[in-house]
Amino acid sequence: MKLTKEYFLTDDVVGFARDLLGKYLFTDVDGQLSGGIICEVEAYKGTMDRASHAYGGRRTRRNEMMYHEGGVAYVYLCYGMHHLLNFVTNIDGIPDAVLIRGIMPTHGEELMLQRTGKRKITPDIGIGPGKVSKLLGLTVVDNGISLCGDKLWIEDRGLVLPEDCIEITPRIGVDYAGEDALLPYRFAARCQ
Repeated sequence: MKLTKEYFLTDDVVGFARDLLGKYLFTDVDGQLSGGIICEVEAYKGTMDRASHAYGGRRTRRNEMMYHEGGVAYVYLCYGMHHLLNFVTNIDGIPDAVLIRGIMPTHGEELMLQRTGKRKITPDIGIGPGKVSKLLGLTVVDNGISLCGDKLWIEDRGLVLPEDCIEITPRIGVDYAGEDALLPYRFAARCQ
């Protein structure tokens, strides 16, 4: 079942991030379908979270999409080369978002191999936020598109991951955030 906009309007971005594990993420780029199971995410809690692009109420051209009503993509360029996909949540004006850090490919694997220049699907091909966007064919051009549209959407297919398969840790690469770097806002599915 394709998720509707209401799904993204929650004020609990951390619980939302955890709930995304096991959901299917799809793109249709130029009539070509690709997708996979979301297996790693990180939550960013608005203006109070030192790791968030919106910490302290900061608003820039880059992060403006975070302040929109939930249900849109926030895609930005990291290190000048990696396009990172985030899901904006909450109501208009509250800049909560979830970074999609990993997917397990399930649809369009040949297309994903073409996009990445790889020869075969490996367990880590979709682990890493830059890899996710590359596999799905997303770039900063997609910043602001609907998460419930025809190009990018999420489906709930009833996959429930056992609690003992869920790893909960601090986020990666946010040491600059001081104490907030230690918050347990990263969720990863580690089932074999």
